[in-house]
Amino acid sequence: MAKLSIRFFNDRQVRAIWDNENNKWWFSVLDILAILNEQDDYSKNRNYWKYLKSKLKKEKPELVSATNQLKLPAADGKQYLTDVLDSNGIVVLAKNLPNNKAIGFLDWFLYSDNTIDGQSKKKAYSLFESEILSSLEPGSIKCLQQIHAYLFGGLYDFAGKIRNNNISKGGFSFANALYFPTILPQIERMPEKTFDEIIDKYVEMNVAHPFME
Repeated sequence: MAKLSIRFFNDRQVRAIWDNENNKWWFSVLDILAILNEQDDYSKNRNYWKYLKSKLKKEKPELVSATNQLKLPAADGKQYLTDVLDSNGIVVLAKNLPNNKAIGFLDWFLYSDNTIDGQSKKKAYSLFESEILSSLEPGSIKCLQQIHAYLFGGLYDFAGKIRNNNISKGGFSFANALYFPTILPQIERMPEKTFDEIIDKYVEMNVAHPFME
């Protein structure tokens, strides 16, 4: 089931949907245009996107080809197919809009503490400064789950949970979730007495990537 996230910039919403297959977020293009043009009229935003999309098809064909269509809930509660771009696409789109509002938006989109990355970073600092880590069992799957739950709790509903879906990123497919009951205990039992053993264990865990994010 797709996971929806709604974020707010200057009281305007940005709808985002999680892509399990490609392990990334997609963002509503119309929501971004509404923000950058300070326009609340849906029809005007849609018409402007049609014009801009046609223009970018000639100037930035790679951006238009990267546009996807996914179902997102609208104000009437119904789901409609909506043009979406990933985070890289949104950055390119914002930089190509003929106005000067993109700088503030991009600062929020890329660096704001209100983003998921910003919130998880703050939690990481808090975790490091606390005594929680010393109470966890190093190198265990349970330890990783506890850390993941701490960092992403309240941000993702799958925080701390071993994934049961298969994921890929940048063309690389991570371990099949079907085999986790076998491979995760094997990785957990790997020795970690030397620096090289710790690195080997870390690499194996990273390849397996047992969490959604």
